[in-house]
Amino acid sequence: MTNGRGTLLLVVGPSGVGKDTLIAGARATLENDGRFAFPQRFITRPSDAGGEDHIAIAPEEFDRVAAEDGFSLHWCAHGMRYGLPNEVPDLLANGVNVVANISREVVDLARLLYPPVRVISVTASRQALAARLQQRGRETPEEIEARLNRPSNAAPVGRDVVHFQNDAPIDQAVSRFVDLLR
Repeated sequence: MTNGRGTLLLVVGPSGVGKDTLIAGARATLENDGRFAFPQRFITRPSDAGGEDHIAIAPEEFDRVAAEDGFSLHWCAHGMRYGLPNEVPDLLANGVNVVANISREVVDLARLLYPPVRVISVTASRQALAARLQQRGRETPEEIEARLNRPSNAAPVGRDVVHFQNDAPIDQAVSRFVDLLR
């Protein structure tokens, strides 16, 4: 571990840009590097719904845990509730860099609560997004088209924001992503 405080590395971007794939690849690459932690998110989605490896939690239980300040950060998006475990502040205080996929809506709160923060804003071409959303299999073709046509939230801005274009093959993209984290 380091003597300094860790950095909260926030991975943001629209659904389908490959955030979970990048994070999973980085977790596998850096699993023996004590400088990094990749806490699992709590999500009100069944564990077998596909996508990231997460901790499934019932909506009522999520609400109870959130009311008791049981998450370091939590938010709602796309009809689901998401929460980061309370271990995040301790990891940061112990010099560990924490990598987390969060909603763009809570970036400012994360900046306020857990500095220093680095925001990695992931983007991909429309064609890549469409293919990834279809492959994921969570939405109908009509829902995918509506998602692609929906105005996206603006990417975060600030000195702490780094843009990451994710159109390369997975192995190349993960390698570039790991380099960025380091």
